[in-house]
Amino acid sequence: MKVKVISRSTDEFTRERSNDLQRVFRNFDPSLRTQEKAVEYVRALNAAKMEKIFARPFVGAMDGHIDSVSCMAKNPNHLKGIFSGSMDGGMLLLCCLVTVNIRLWDIASRRTICQFPGHQGAVRGLTASTDGRILVSCGTDCTVRLWNVPLATGMESDDSSDNSAKQLAAYVWKNAFWAVDHQCDGNLFATAGAQVDIWDHNRSQPVNSFEWGKDTVISVRFNPGEPNVLATSASDRSIAIYDLRMSSPTTKLIMRTRTNSISWNPMEPMNFTAFLLLEILDNVWWWSTVLLLHDIVIGGSAFCLHFGIAIYMDNGQANEDCSCYSYDARKLDEAKCVHKDHVSAVMDIDYSPTGREFVTGSYDRTIRIFQYNGGHSREIYHTKRMQRVFCVKFSCDGSYVISGSDDTNLRLWKANASEQLGVLLPRERKNHEYREAVKNRYKHLPEVKRIVRHRHLPKPIFKASALRRIMIDAERKKDERRRAHSAPGSIPRESIRKKRIIKEIE
Repeated sequence: MKVKVISRSTDEFTRERSNDLQRVFRNFDPSLRTQEKAVEYVRALNAAKMEKIFARPFVGAMDGHIDSVSCMAKNPNHLKGIFSGSMDGGMLLLCCLVTVNIRLWDIASRRTICQFPGHQGAVRGLTASTDGRILVSCGTDCTVRLWNVPLATGMESDDSSDNSAKQLAAYVWKNAFWAVDHQCDGNLFATAGAQVDIWDHNRSQPVNSFEWGKDTVISVRFNPGEPNVLATSASDRSIAIYDLRMSSPTTKLIMRTRTNSISWNPMEPMNFTAFLLLEILDNVWWWSTVLLLHDIVIGGSAFCLHFGIAIYMDNGQANEDCSCYSYDARKLDEAKCVHKDHVSAVMDIDYSPTGREFVTGSYDRTIRIFQYNGGHSREIYHTKRMQRVFCVKFSCDGSYVISGSDDTNLRLWKANASEQLGVLLPRERKNHEYREAVKNRYKHLPEVKRIVRHRHLPKPIFKASALRRIMIDAERKKDERRRAHSAPGSIPRESIRKKRIIKEIE
C-alpha cells in the first residue's frame, strides 16, 4: 500500500527570531485573481486620498528682517545655507540707523548664522561665488560689495551682535543696481542697472560693459552650462542674450509685456524660462486693488515704493499677464511652453537642481510649482499671513522651497507637500514607492485625476481665476466673430506661443 504524505521543511515557513515578519505565500496565477484591476484601482484611489490627508507643506518661518525680503541666493558650499536681502538698509528706527539688511540663514535650525551690515539702501541682488566663499551684493545705494562668507561650523543666535561678516571690497558706481549674478566657472560677475556691467573680484571698475537701448536692465542670469553666456531682461520689454567673447550683444527679443526675471534650466542649459509682468487692456476691473492699497496702509512708509503701482491699477486700465514662458535660446521666435495659473504678476522664478520643475512667487501672495513642460501648476502654497512674494528659491538638494515675502519673513516649504520627513524604514520606503507607482498607473482615470489635481484656493484667488476665465473666453469669442465677418485670411489665427513676441533682433 502506497501512502502519500505532506513533506515540507520547517525552514520555509518558520521565523528565525520572534520579531521577524511572518512569511506570506502567494499564488500569482491570474485566474485566481479576477479582481486584480479593481483592487489596484481602489489602492490608487486610497493613495491619492492619503496624499491629500498627509499634505503639510509648510515647515517653518524665519523672522529677522524689518522690511520686505527683496532677494535671495543659495550658498553652494553649504547645503543648509541661504542668503537673504531686504529693503531695510538705512532705515531710521528708534533714533538709530539700521543697516543690517543681508543675513545668512541655517535652514535646519531656521536661525541666523551671520549678518552683513553695510548697504545704505535696499538690497536688490545677491549671488555667491562657485566655491561659496565670496558673497556679492548690490543695491540702490550705487555700490557693489564683496563679503567673506564664514564657514558654517557653529550656530549663532539671532541676538548675537558679534556675528557680522567681514567686507572684502566695496565698489561705488554712478548708477543704482537692480540685479547681480555670478559666473558659474570663473571670477566674473554681472550687474544689471543702466547697463550690463561685467566685474572682476580684484578690480574696482567693470572689465566690460554692454548697452543695447537706453532703458534699465532689471535682471541678469548667467548660463549654467556656458559660463560666457548670459541673459537679461529690461524695462523696454526686451530679453537679450550676451556672449562675453563678443564685443556686442548677440540676440534681442522684443515682447509685448515686460519680463521681470529669467531662470536657466540647469539640466538643459539651452532652455530658459521667463515671465511677463503687465499687459494693458481696456475697461478691466482689477480684483485686488483694495487688497493692495490695504497692505500699503498697514505697511506704512516702508511700502511706499509700490504705491504708484497700486494707484495705476486703481485706474482700471491694467491687467496681469500672469504667465511664464519657456524658450530655447537657439530658437526664440516661439515659446516651447506656456505655464499658466497665477492671477497676478509673477515676481521671481527658480529651477530645481533636477531641471524637471521650477517654482514661482507671485504678487497674488501664492507660490506655485510647475513641471518644466507642464502648462499648469502641480502645487500651490499659501498662508493667511504671507503677503506678496518677491523671491523664491529651491534648496540645493531640491527637497525644499524657500520664499521671501512682503511681511519680512522667509518661509520654508516642502517641495513635495506629503513627503514624510526623517529617516524611513525599508518597509515605509517600499510602501511609499508602491503607492506612488499605483497612483501613476491610474492617474488618467477621472476620480483619481480629480483628487490629485484639486487644490483649495483662497477666496480672492478663486474669484480672480473665474473672472480671468470669463475675460479670456470673451476675448476668444470676439476674435471668432471678427474673423467670421472678415475676408477669409485677413485675420490669421495666432498661436499663444507666438502671441507675446513682437520681433527678434540679431
